[in-house]
Amino acid sequence: MIIGIDASRATSDTVTGTERYSREIIRHLLALPAATAHCWRLYTRKAVDLSLFGAGNLPHVEIRPLSTRRLWTHRALAWEVVRHRPDVLFVPAHVIPLLPPPLLPRSVVTIHDVGYRHFPEAHTRPQRIYLDGSTRWSVSAARRVVAISQFTANDLTRFYGIKAGKVEVVYEGVPESQKSTRQPTAAVGAQKAKGADRVEAVSAVVGNRPYALYVGTIQPRKNLARLIEAYSRICGRVDWDLVLVGKRGWLSEDLYTAAVQHGVGERVHFPGYLPDDVVDELMAGARFFAFPSLFEGFGLPVLEAQQKGTPVMTSYNSSLPEIAGDAAILVDPMDIDAIADAMLRLSEDEALRQQLIAAGLKNVKRFSWEKAAQETLAVLEKAAKGNE
Repeated sequence: MIIGIDASRATSDTVTGTERYSREIIRHLLALPAATAHCWRLYTRKAVDLSLFGAGNLPHVEIRPLSTRRLWTHRALAWEVVRHRPDVLFVPAHVIPLLPPPLLPRSVVTIHDVGYRHFPEAHTRPQRIYLDGSTRWSVSAARRVVAISQFTANDLTRFYGIKAGKVEVVYEGVPESQKSTRQPTAAVGAQKAKGADRVEAVSAVVGNRPYALYVGTIQPRKNLARLIEAYSRICGRVDWDLVLVGKRGWLSEDLYTAAVQHGVGERVHFPGYLPDDVVDELMAGARFFAFPSLFEGFGLPVLEAQQKGTPVMTSYNSSLPEIAGDAAILVDPMDIDAIADAMLRLSEDEALRQQLIAAGLKNVKRFSWEKAAQETLAVLEKAAKGNE
């Protein structure tokens, strides 16, 4: 069959959660032995090379760049799938083209979360209206819906009345190339064998000091204000700094001044968005990974830390317990004292750290991009055949 994929997010220059998912799921779909039985059309906003998806010049895969200045999904992509209809259209990031049902190909959409329903204050009113409307349209128009966690699947039933049989839970994976590089010390200098350029980039962030790490967008939903305040309460008792990696998000301005207000401005670092290889080095060298988010549809950074052999502290809400398993300290993200206590335990209790490291390395084996691709292809085949 002909499978069309909205690859617009996968070709973004700045790769965060949905962009990373889109790129990885496309890459692993194309790598499946069964992929050669189908023709694949990747719709993009610009011309890209198939090497972006780990593929060479494959006769069954083509890139179709579609250009328009605004409303790319509802204009350029919509017009393309009407003119050259695929047997099934896969949208890895939320929004199916707005077309009359007779013109819309059989479609599958991945919904990552409906966080705007849980934390409406984290979005402007126009954003909430758009997110709610586009999600409602996508889950109703799709033949099948992929949810990246059972928590998200439950939310779709709760908020949009989608039947359980229409939703397939397909967990994300962790890149196979990320092996645990945990060394006896958290010092960045121990990573020199990994490449001088990366070590130099990491050293520019933290110098030679030990550190705890957060990776994700800098925004209120990630609960960084409480994380910084919790750190300020124990700062005098620990020898490590706090490094918060990620691009600037909406309503992030106050977070950049919070460290100064709490008297820890020199020990909290905001290096901004960093390349994946530098983040890998930081993750491997961190004393622990701190991720007390208020809400996550999946929480891939938790798994990436566990695979690096780094102990994890995260929240007991949303999908995070489902993903972290028994391999993390789970805290109430609203309780600053609980966050501080968990960080102190991870600083002082080496037996606990080693227990979490071992459990984390075991936990990540539950998740695989190859498995996700196999399960996603099965959903696409069901949708193309019209099986409900």
